[in-house]
Amino acid sequence: MKQTPTSLVMNSKNQLDADSHASAADRDAPPMTPEAFAKARKVPRVKTVRTTLGLTQEEFAERYKIPIGTLRDWEQSRVEPDAPARAYIQVIAGDPEGVVRSLARIPKQTA
Repeated sequence: MKQTPTSLVMNSKNQLDADSHASAADRDAPPMTPEAFAKARKVPRVKTVRTTLGLTQEEFAERYKIPIGTLRDWEQSRVEPDAPARAYIQVIAGDPEGVVRSLARIPKQTA
């Protein structure tokens, strides 16, 4: 795998490895040490997907049929999404409008 000067990859020891050219080129933003990386605040992927789409929590929850409380729990790291939920988030990230179209074809259930 060829690295570009600014690429970051995880090496086999799960430590952040940066190309030496990148650190030399930007003294104001040196690569993170493994200790700094471990201490960094993790942003839940679902929040990144939602904000990239420019949606509020309420809009995202309604559009993708996710209970608002569940979405908030995921975003505030109170609960980790299970494997099917993580897969659903990946599908949303890959084709958000396709998911909306698919959900629109599902008949609404009446209580």
